[in-house]
This record gives sequence, structure tokens and C-alpha cells, in this order.
Amino acid sequence: MARATPLTPLGVAALSLLVEEPMHPYEMYQLLVSRHEDRLVKVRPGTLYHAVGRLEDQGLVAVTGTDRGGNRPERTTYEISAAGREAFTKWLQEMLAAPVNEYPSFPLAISEAYNLPAAVVVELLDRRLQALQEQLERLASGDELLRKKGVERKYWIDVRYQQSMLQAEIAWIRGLQDQLRSGDLPW
Repeated sequence: MARATPLTPLGVAALSLLVEEPMHPYEMYQLLVSRHEDRLVKVRPGTLYHAVGRLEDQGLVAVTGTDRGGNRPERTTYEISAAGREAFTKWLQEMLAAPVNEYPSFPLAISEAYNLPAAVVVELLDRRLQALQEQLERLASGDELLRKKGVERKYWIDVRYQQSMLQAEIAWIRGLQDQLRSGDLPW
């Protein structure tokens, strides 16, 4: 018996869209980008087509039809299967309930930062802070726009989560920089 392949983040995003309604991969791509979900999952048209193909191979989605509009290439429309809905729900429940170490690069870089002079680390962290602050400002403007449009908060609670995580990282980096600048952290 073949073992089920774990869902990838892009696979989860595709299944989530198919919970809403059947659609073709390019439509999924356009919707992910228009909803700015590309800030949550790396998405490109080609990789999305491959992800949907893997979901079909696993029996998590099924073809509902193929059509061609004008000179456009054929477009295959997919729907989520009962097994896909079950896999999506199971993944969602597990990820909400139990923390998973996803091995981000920044903690590794911080653990190795002692290999650089303290002044260089402070300067590099200044650049990181600037980029984080820009991300935070983009999220804040998106937050404001969604509120003005009257989009229900349940659809964008991830924005608040990302804001909180960015604020925590910014505060932590500033504290580290203060320790490096003052000499409280011997380097």
C-alpha cells in the first residue's frame, strides 16, 4: 500500500481554493495573487500546475471538465474530492493544534553570527530591521484596506498574526543590537 505524501503548502492553498468552488490552476494562481496569499506560500503558475497534478495523482482532486475559450489553451477544471477534503481538514487541524519546527534560516544565522564582528552584525541587523519595518507597513496598509472594504476578519486573521510576529522579531533584534552596542553581550 502506497504511503500518502504529506501536503505541501501550495497543495494546501490549492485545496483551500477548491473548497470554495471548482476551478482551473491558472484561475487558482490569479486568485492567490489577487488575495495576496503569495505572502504566505510561494506560488508560480508552473509549480501550481505541478502541485494540482500531484493532488490528482493522490486522489485529492478530480477533473470536472476541460474547456477552451477562443485561442486560449485548454483549461482543465478540478474539484476537491472527499479524500481531498479529509486530507485538508486533517492537515489544518494538526497545524493549528501542534507547533512544528519549520527550520527557518534566521535562527541559524543568529546562532552563527558570532563569526562576524559585532559592528558588522549590528549593521546587517539594521538592514534587516528596515526590511521588516517595510513588511510591517505593507501589512498595516493591507489591514486598513480590508477593514474599509468590510471583509470579515476571519478571512484575514493571518495578517494580524504576521504583524505580531514581525513586531516581536523587530523588538528582539533591537534588544540584541542594544546589547551589542553597549557591550552587555561580550563578543
